[in-house]
Amino acid sequence: MKSPLLSLPGAVPAEGVDEGVAAHYGDLFREQRALADGTGFVDLSHRGVVTVTGKDRLSWLHLLLTQHVSDLPPGRATEALILSANGHIEHALYLVDDGTTVWAHVEPGTQEALIAYLESMKFFYRVEVADRTADTAVVHLPAGSIAQAPASAVVRETPYGRDLFLPREELEGFAAQAGPAAGILAHEALRVEQHRPRLGFETDHRTIPHELGWIGTAVHLQKGCYRGQETVARVQNLGKPPRRLVFLHLDGSEVHLPPNGAEIRLADDGPDGRKIGFVTTAVRHHELGPVALALVKRNVPVDARLTAEETAAAQETVVEP
Repeated sequence: MKSPLLSLPGAVPAEGVDEGVAAHYGDLFREQRALADGTGFVDLSHRGVVTVTGKDRLSWLHLLLTQHVSDLPPGRATEALILSANGHIEHALYLVDDGTTVWAHVEPGTQEALIAYLESMKFFYRVEVADRTADTAVVHLPAGSIAQAPASAVVRETPYGRDLFLPREELEGFAAQAGPAAGILAHEALRVEQHRPRLGFETDHRTIPHELGWIGTAVHLQKGCYRGQETVARVQNLGKPPRRLVFLHLDGSEVHLPPNGAEIRLADDGPDGRKIGFVTTAVRHHELGPVALALVKRNVPVDARLTAEETAAAQETVVEP
């Protein structure tokens, strides 16, 4: 989905998975500061939108998701995962129920696979699953924003701001009165600062929720069975995850950020040392400078000096070893 807001002055298109919206509008740090101050908005209209309607929607989703949603009150935001049988993360959903419909936004391009899985699990439940990406745009208003959400929007309010499920035909009109616009790079910089994982960035084919700190926020430990629960319970009660999420302060003298997937090694081992992890998201922050999220082996000392390719890095603990 290519956003009409790419026609705004200064808009530079994003690349990769975020293609279709603006990376920035000409001033990355100004856009970050605006979001941090509670002004402006972020166009997330490239994200997938999935709805579930029907009398059994909450009880049915409760059986499939890692989150406790059977009694989810209207208007309360939550997030949830879908795991493989081995407990690996396959989907991340950002949910709200409006009283008749569960609305979820998901990573761009993942909605078709998600819907295929949900359709395969309907059985006799009274639910209908729909792809609403073509007619619904996601817009993010930062925490502290006083912008008014249109009456037509479904609002998902979180500690980090409000996600609006907005009729796509209203996107340009909303942007005209909700500005200034901030690009996806500003949104990503604040996400990294807040240590919030993102599917496809902080995850790979073998990531389990414990590694990213998703226990508690997206995984409820006292709910009933769901696919992959055995792994979640076993790691929670009997062991430790093999990797852990860390926050990295990168050497600011380097011109280039280490790319996603850049290999991390112990600085004392030199460039030929063994790989102990990899960068998942690296950004330039308006206050902190170059920073990143990364996955490292659980037993890496929390005070160890690291290198991400050739860039020196100091770590902060996100997930305890």
